[in-house]
Amino acid sequence: MRTPLPDDFAPPPTPADLARWAAADEAARPARLARLRARLAAEGLDAYLGVRPENSRYLTGFRLGDGEDRVAGNSGRFLVSGDDVVVLADSRYTIQAGREAPGARVVPVTYDLAAGWAALAASVGARRVAVEAGFVSHATWVALQAAVPDVELVAVDGWAEADRAVKEPAEVERIRAACAVADRALATLLPEIRPGATESQLAWRLETLMRTGGAEGLAFDVACLAGPEAALPHGSPGDRPVIDGAVLLFDFGARVDGYRSDMTRTLFVGEPSARDLEVYALVARAQGAAIEAAEAAAAAGESPDGRSLDAAARGIIEAAGHGEHFGHGTGHGIGLATHELPSLSRVAPETPLPSPTVFSVEPGVYLEGETGVRIEDLVLFDPAERHTERLTAFPRDVIVLG
Repeated sequence: MRTPLPDDFAPPPTPADLARWAAADEAARPARLARLRARLAAEGLDAYLGVRPENSRYLTGFRLGDGEDRVAGNSGRFLVSGDDVVVLADSRYTIQAGREAPGARVVPVTYDLAAGWAALAASVGARRVAVEAGFVSHATWVALQAAVPDVELVAVDGWAEADRAVKEPAEVERIRAACAVADRALATLLPEIRPGATESQLAWRLETLMRTGGAEGLAFDVACLAGPEAALPHGSPGDRPVIDGAVLLFDFGARVDGYRSDMTRTLFVGEPSARDLEVYALVARAQGAAIEAAEAAAAAGESPDGRSLDAAARGIIEAAGHGEHFGHGTGHGIGLATHELPSLSRVAPETPLPSPTVFSVEPGVYLEGETGVRIEDLVLFDPAERHTERLTAFPRDVIVLG
């Protein structure tokens, strides 16, 4: 096949795109809040205390930079009641919160959330509060309980995340744009890949190409793994050189207006071995089987569960005798977070996948000390419209470089 070129893929988003997406979020936010409030009412709860940055952006508009929650203290945490939305912000974030969350009441906060908990709960009339317990430390939970014993904290899990799994059109557009940024970056990098270049050098170059090609940042750190190191599903690049006659695995993603892409390509540098080609063909068949199962279900207006799509890929790898060399799940949802609902795995919920949603399909085979192959694409799955779309446009064919 012809080696992909950068111009094969969509150009970066324009300022007009960013403005349109911001308007779409603002228009969608009341419905997002209404769904959360309906669930609160159904559960007999008065308010929802959120701490995840992705949920804060989704429900209030306030944005923390990637990883900034580690230094932001309690800023960005939020409280939603039946008729109020509160965003907490210390002095570093007050102006920003006012700009980005104009429909919310911005309340000053310190690093001691418990110190202001009584006033905050009273301001929304909350006696029973849903809390994103999986993301609140035990120490914070105990401190909040001790500060106001009369306010009951109720642990909840996955409420906002389940809502985020159903993608709005403007969300899909941003994921598609992030995919195009990554596709174009890898196509630009291909001529620079040759024996002797190191994993770290290529990873840094790929990061630079994404950042200068339309991404506001990375979805996650770039993985570039040569030869036997490709057997590490989440390995990190080092000073190891690209090996003539061995695989070179890239796992990477771009972030565009908060939304992420995630793709893996296993390339060949120099003449590939028969073993590596065989493993690649196996993984490609497994990935194709899962995508085809999703396409068939969507065309019929049906929504399978994540276990069945995982089984479609895993069954092919197991039949080839490599079941023990494929340990992770077949896929995961993606959006404001790189890994979110829904799950495609052996332990995924036995409930229909949401619609429309976006998930990865990424089977792999890893032979310790020898080689590793993974192929990963993002798929839009929309059985309500009887539609699927592979958002990752970079080819999946065997690509031999050098």
